[in-house]
Amino acid sequence: MPWWSRVSCQMNEWQSARSEWREEMGRYKAAQKDAWKDGEVHPGPPPTGFALLPWLLMGLGCLSNLLQGQTPNPWVGGLGLLTFNSLYIYVVFRAFDPHKRAEISTRVALLLMALVTCVLAIGYGGNWLLFFPLLGLAVGAILRGPHLGRTGLALSALAGGVSGVREGWDAVNIAYSTFLATMVTAAILSLSEAVRELRAAREELARRAVEKERLRFSRDLHDLLGHTLSVIVVKSEAARRLAPRDTDAALAQIGDIESVGRQALTEIREAVTGYREGSLATELARADSALSAASVEPVVRQSGTPLAPQTEALLGWVVREAVTNVVRHSDASRCEITVDSAAERVRLTVTDNGTGAKVTQPRQGIGGTGLKGLTERLATAGGSLRAGPSPRGGFTVKAELPVEPAELPDIVLATAPRAR
Repeated sequence: MPWWSRVSCQMNEWQSARSEWREEMGRYKAAQKDAWKDGEVHPGPPPTGFALLPWLLMGLGCLSNLLQGQTPNPWVGGLGLLTFNSLYIYVVFRAFDPHKRAEISTRVALLLMALVTCVLAIGYGGNWLLFFPLLGLAVGAILRGPHLGRTGLALSALAGGVSGVREGWDAVNIAYSTFLATMVTAAILSLSEAVRELRAAREELARRAVEKERLRFSRDLHDLLGHTLSVIVVKSEAARRLAPRDTDAALAQIGDIESVGRQALTEIREAVTGYREGSLATELARADSALSAASVEPVVRQSGTPLAPQTEALLGWVVREAVTNVVRHSDASRCEITVDSAAERVRLTVTDNGTGAKVTQPRQGIGGTGLKGLTERLATAGGSLRAGPSPRGGFTVKAELPVEPAELPDIVLATAPRAR
């Protein structure tokens, strides 16, 4: 490819980078305004090579010497100045891309910059020695990791040695400036990258928290509405069967439907705000009513010490979900609910004599996500939940929890019913 084609391609790349930078600045200003409104500080757009271009003004002294004819062999000096600036621009625009920064071509460009700098400094001295700090700035923008310190010292020693040939003791200033430019540039850019990585990690954590909250809310609605709607359906079927022969009994079932519907509205409003009212005794009473309406004989046994409100809340969810599955999937005629609290642990068992079909493969397209969600909740609270067909037939759900858990996570408490 001819040299003018390569120059044209390079100019197109720079124009594309400038366009991207301007677009990024526009997004940054908009995000900064939003951050100020929310009382936050926006870190700004990712830096680009344009942030390091103003340092090329340090070469204006060399250009002035060339224009005023104070430089011997001006064509050599001009070519060296053009070569150094081109290599500098090439390097700094690759410094902000981790992949390009690690490429061999970038390191070769740095070595060529060092060679050009040494030649110009030895040949001319004076203002041309300022190319060493610029070289240090480019090295600091490229290098990261444990080799940075040794590289910075070596580059400073090189700058001091070459400058000492032309300027004597003034070379100390050039060496110090070179070392400072290398280390400060690397530190600032590394810190900037770390801040942006931390911000990206925080945004990712926030996104995952939102997803977790959506999962919690969907699981809460499943546990709440699945049971309530099942009870309404069962009582409606009972009312339909009783209406031709026993109007009073049918009206009683309809009254229960109205009561359950009103209670469901109340619970939904409370669930939206993250608070649920109720107790284990309330859930057991509702289970008794739902099972009776479904022509399932309920047997409820409760013994042992009083339970903590948080423990009652979680067991109430288990009763609600297990009874819902019995009513909807089991074809059972009898259901036993046993609550036994000992000194340290409380156990809840819900057993039916139905078909023993797995809830994970329910009939009529009903998803078995309730028990899975309860398993996660109880595990978070230090308990366990097991569900499966019984050896004697039917299906059994067994839950175990600490009688007085030390501290339940907020997400468990926010989605569980609280005792009065």
